Amino acid sequence: MNSDSATEPHRKSTYAFAFAAIVFALLVAALLHFTQPLPPRVLVMATGPEAIGFDAIGQRYRDIFAKHGVVLELKRTNGSVDNIELLNDPSSGVSVALAESGVTNLSESPDLVSLGTLFYEPFWLFTNKKLKLTSNVSERRAILEELRLSFGTPGSGTYKIGREITAQIGLNSPNVEMVDLNPRDAVDALLSDHVQFIGLALPWDAPVVQRLLHEESVYPLEWMRADAHVALRPYLSKLILPRGIADLKADRPPKDLKLIATKVSPVAHADLHPALQHLFLDAASKIHGGPGVFNKAGEFPAAEPIDLPLSDVAHDYYRNGRPLLQRYLPFWLAALVSRTFILLIPVVGVAYPLFRLLPAIIGWSMRRRIFRLYGELKFLEVEIARASGERPGHLAEQLDRLEERANRMRVPIA
Repeated sequence: MNSDSATEPHRKSTYAFAFAAIVFALLVAALLHFTQPLPPRVLVMATGPEAIGFDAIGQRYRDIFAKHGVVLELKRTNGSVDNIELLNDPSSGVSVALAESGVTNLSESPDLVSLGTLFYEPFWLFTNKKLKLTSNVSERRAILEELRLSFGTPGSGTYKIGREITAQIGLNSPNVEMVDLNPRDAVDALLSDHVQFIGLALPWDAPVVQRLLHEESVYPLEWMRADAHVALRPYLSKLILPRGIADLKADRPPKDLKLIATKVSPVAHADLHPALQHLFLDAASKIHGGPGVFNKAGEFPAAEPIDLPLSDVAHDYYRNGRPLLQRYLPFWLAALVSRTFILLIPVVGVAYPLFRLLPAIIGWSMRRRIFRLYGELKFLEVEIARASGERPGHLAEQLDRLEERANRMRVPIA
């Protein structure tokens, strides 16, 4: 009897465990391939002109992201229209951006989602002339046609929305002179009388807005027929700027002003990592959750899908709040533990019954070996019985070999 037969059951057991380990490793590899990886450490966000409006807000997000070990790179643009174009361009590297309502829709941007709304952005109207604007629409339009106007630069939400509205009210005739200026240049041009009328879509606390509201030579104007504009363009909201809100002592503005406003949303690729979406929404709550001139505390961020649908992550965030793990663990540890749970659930579901079954398979293999010996022994007994009590030499040798194989067989004690 050679030693191979003695170690064969042991090899069988080893092969069975090796097979189970290979199946387990393949299962883990498949899950790692198909499940969400850990979030990237660098995220690119499109904002707006340098240090104005969106860009200033983006810097606050960048500071919060840095505390969690994520680098938020800010890409400066002309505004919302440019931001949406960058998001729709896979080669731009931009994953999230701030955008005003009314600059895109689902048919134009099918791969983008909204993370809600963050704040109101009024569409301000300023002039450096004491205009006697009556309620007569024709007379009002005739007065404005004599002025040089500015409604932002191409690529900005001010430019797109401003020109759509001016065209709708008939202020797009060849007699109207439009000058394309960014907010800071538009303010300088208004103060130097290079232009006499400007429109700006900026937050209340934007420095250029505060500068104009405090400037005695500049006059803020309200929107006539604001309710009609809002009814015709559902992405707009009507706001009231209270008298004296900018400067109570100087009584600026000198009366309540009816304004129209967009709402600003963070827009992202639909496949933006869920952990980064949660981080963005958590930062939004810190930055925009307080009270303001036009909103109460807790009003923003809000689950409002104005132009684009809410992402599934945002919908869950507004309904249930921050994920449990992110409430008690650092950002990266929460992301790692969350992914580990996702991996372990199916792995344990498959591995547990597999390893429960493995001892039974090995036991069956061992019993099969023993039963084979009993089978051979039975045949020998029959042949010995036929030999009429004699033990022919070849049968004795077979019985000795069978006994030796039995003695050398390695099987579990049970």
